[in-house]
Amino acid sequence: MMASAKQLRALLADPSKIIVCPGVYDGLTARIALNAGFECLYMTGAGTTMSRLGMPDLGVATLNDMRENAGMIAGLNRKIPLIADADTGYGGALMVGRTTHQYIQAGVAAFHLEDQVVNKRCGHLRNKEIVDEEVYLSRIRAAVNARAEADADIVIIARTDALQSLGFDSAVSRLKAAIAIGADVAFLEGFTSKEEGRKVCQELAPTPVLLNMVAGGVTPAFTVQEAQDVGFRIIIFPGFALGPVFKSVVLAAKQLKETGSVEESDAKAEAESSPKALFMAVGLKEAMEFDVAAGGTMYANGV
Repeated sequence: MMASAKQLRALLADPSKIIVCPGVYDGLTARIALNAGFECLYMTGAGTTMSRLGMPDLGVATLNDMRENAGMIAGLNRKIPLIADADTGYGGALMVGRTTHQYIQAGVAAFHLEDQVVNKRCGHLRNKEIVDEEVYLSRIRAAVNARAEADADIVIIARTDALQSLGFDSAVSRLKAAIAIGADVAFLEGFTSKEEGRKVCQELAPTPVLLNMVAGGVTPAFTVQEAQDVGFRIIIFPGFALGPVFKSVVLAAKQLKETGSVEESDAKAEAESSPKALFMAVGLKEAMEFDVAAGGTMYANGV
């Protein structure tokens, strides 16, 4: 089996491809995306923070929170690369190095590091604080050096949030400097026009550029085809699962509170969300087959 980072590099090496990554944040949403046939997943930091801590994405998630979640998701299918948010690296150069080693050990194929202060905020909120360029580059350098020490691979994605405060040219200059010291992919967060999206891809070519497609965020909406036409090589959808889950559970909570029932109005929909259907979605069939193959009898007659 090809290592996940190697698999991701193979996808990036095909200039005719754009890698589409649905944003997942737990085992169930990851399984749903895997079952749909996506060839790469993205672990959203906001989703991880909300689901594990019940808090907003304001820099409160730790390395342990993120690595444990990433390792669980990556382990569901080692054939499918996982790109994971690594925020600021969770400290100075030593901590960024530790983060790199921990993500490699967790089976993560790629991660992105940003240039916000440690007490960061979601990239589509206002008034982000940015560290000096040398501090940012020390984070990228620490990740590059740690990867070399580990004698193992991980794709390093350099993200900058500097556009809002420093402007386009300075933000792109930071990305060019990060690429020069070993970053593999560039990520300009929060651009506000499609022309800026096209321009960053042109300025940084042939380095692959990632597009963060946040529904309702400051970046204009791109379809996958539009993103590919502009020149992006990776597109992530962090809200892929968060938005639908939020809407559906809010409605279910309202129904239960007002009617005392959470029954589906549609028989087909009810069957699709039955306990057995849910268990099948997260690997019930494979688990039973594994048990039987090992000589177990508990599931020999099904469930």
